[in-house]
Amino acid sequence: MKTMKKSPATKIARASVKEYKKAFYHHNRLIYCIAMVSTAMSAVLNVLLAVILKELLDVAIGGGIQELLELVMTSLIFLAVLVVVWLIQRESKFRFVKRAVEAYRNKAYGDITRKSISAFARENTSNYISALTNDVTSIENNYLLARFDILSQLVFAPVSFVLMLWYSWSMTLVVFLLCALPVVAAMAVGGRVTKIEKNVSGKNASFMAMVKDLLSGFTVIKSFQAQEETAVLYQGKNQQLEQVKCIRRKTEEMISIITTTAGFIMQMGVFVFGAYLCIRGQITPGVVIAFVQMMNYVLSPINTLPKLFANQKAALGLMEKMAAYGAGQDQGMTRDTGLAESRQLVPFRGLQEGREGIVFRHVTFSYEADKEVLRDINLTFEAGKSYAIVGGSGSGKSTLLNLVMGSYPEYAGEITLGGTELGQIDPDSIFDGMSVIQQNVFIFDDTIRRNICMFKEFHKERLDSAIQRAGLARLIEEKGEDYGCGENGAHLSGGEKQRISIARSLLRQVSVLLVDEATSALDAETSDSVTNALLDIRGVTRLVVTHKLDEKALKRFDEIIVMRNGQVEEQGDFDTLMGNGAYFASLYQISRE
Repeated sequence: MKTMKKSPATKIARASVKEYKKAFYHHNRLIYCIAMVSTAMSAVLNVLLAVILKELLDVAIGGGIQELLELVMTSLIFLAVLVVVWLIQRESKFRFVKRAVEAYRNKAYGDITRKSISAFARENTSNYISALTNDVTSIENNYLLARFDILSQLVFAPVSFVLMLWYSWSMTLVVFLLCALPVVAAMAVGGRVTKIEKNVSGKNASFMAMVKDLLSGFTVIKSFQAQEETAVLYQGKNQQLEQVKCIRRKTEEMISIITTTAGFIMQMGVFVFGAYLCIRGQITPGVVIAFVQMMNYVLSPINTLPKLFANQKAALGLMEKMAAYGAGQDQGMTRDTGLAESRQLVPFRGLQEGREGIVFRHVTFSYEADKEVLRDINLTFEAGKSYAIVGGSGSGKSTLLNLVMGSYPEYAGEITLGGTELGQIDPDSIFDGMSVIQQNVFIFDDTIRRNICMFKEFHKERLDSAIQRAGLARLIEEKGEDYGCGENGAHLSGGEKQRISIARSLLRQVSVLLVDEATSALDAETSDSVTNALLDIRGVTRLVVTHKLDEKALKRFDEIIVMRNGQVEEQGDFDTLMGNGAYFASLYQISRE
């Protein structure tokens, strides 16, 4: 029989799962050990309760007052020890789980944010949201907390078995013969839990993706009066999610019913046989009660362990899914620069005026095979100058910026930043000297200052300079640096949000500023104001993608790059391009009309 070879992606994901498991115990191993030891001790003491009950019953039937008093004192001491162990177990177990979940979430978020822009763009963000919320809850309950339940169940059986043999080997034999009933019953249905749990996770992710889309498009839905139609979509996804959750609940309940029924038959069998031996004088009534109690500890693992192990397997599947999101997603996204693998990539610190800037040499790029988005691009962006990139929709304007950011390394040709080929630059250092401003500005529900600083600390002089150069001084004077921006900047205008994004870039003192349709959603006056703020910046290389062909603004750019069908159609200043009377002139005329 041939064995199936695991794919590289699967191997990477499995290796990453091990790293996630290690995260659970990082600076947390001692507490875990204390929690496990106290859990095992608690399980042993719980089984020994059956011995206390046995002694109490036997003393009640044939003992004296003195024996009863001594047994009561022993029981109180036993109870005190049991309570102390319980308290230690409770504190250590929940502290371990708290730290473990925090570490898991932190690692998962770190793995996601280390992905490249292109790899992240290919994923559905709702998958990440589900993995960091619903899936983490399932892992917490079904993997972390369940480990302590599994240990308790594994301790119950052998301790109970030893005590049973001590009291009566014949009754012990009957117990284990009857144990076959719940074992077979649990195995018959237990295997479905893993498959159902993954199905629930998938439906959760799909439901959250739809909710995200509907809420993001709230304005469009209202403007098209599509509330009823979208409600039908929502209700359909909601029904699908609740259906698989209902199936999960029914499956779990069926396992419980089957194992409980089998357990009842087992209990009755042991009690009847014990009563028979008691009548014949071979054991005491206390032993019968102890056996019934200990039989529960034998039965409990049989009922519980199949479900716990199935849930553990399902939780590992969720961890593997999270690991797949964070690992192996950038395969095939590296660029062959012809360098030896041992050669270290150089960091990118930015561009300096007077030196070589950003150069494209015969660059061709495709998102998909045989569908070229850019063809044979040859461009030079001089350091410190401003460039407007214009053209029709789908002409390749935004793709040009994405290549500069290193988002898509699989291009043909050569792109150099400051004389260094992009493929030789450490990708993590690209944004040390480069910043991007997009149409949708990312604003936290926090103060203006913290949104500009992105939660980092800067000297006041440096912050004030960035605020002044970005044109935010008036807003700060009116509302103050501690003014709350609201969720997604709800308390700010579009122009104010864009100026915050400009201030962010200036505060970081980058030398390259990429602007992608930053003013497309703004009114004419605000758009002019933001564009002028960008053009007033000195010492920074600015590449501005825009569809607004405003003469006054375009004349301020050092050069205009005109894109058409993935190629550079024209380039030059505004007056030169208008004088040519070619493609740019026709675009400009259409925009005026």
